[in-house]
Amino acid sequence: MEIRFTPDVQARLNQLAVETGRPREDFVSDAPAGYFKELAQLQTMLDGRYDDLKSGRLGLVSAEQVKAHFRGQENA
Repeated sequence: MEIRFTPDVQARLNQLAVETGRPREDFVSDAPAGYFKELAQLQTMLDGRYDDLKSGRLGLVSAEQVKAHFRGQENA
């Protein structure tokens, strides 16, 4: 598999490699693993929130309620 990076990303990879003494390839292979782990955690959290809403443990808040809440914080 071939991955192309913008010059900015390539420069950052080079900088990280120098600063840490790790090969650039380590960062390239670690990035997707971290991304997939984060996606799995997000999915678990969203599933839990959905279950909470469906069971009635949590309720919905209208956009107007959210706006009113933040307007109240601005005036505090």
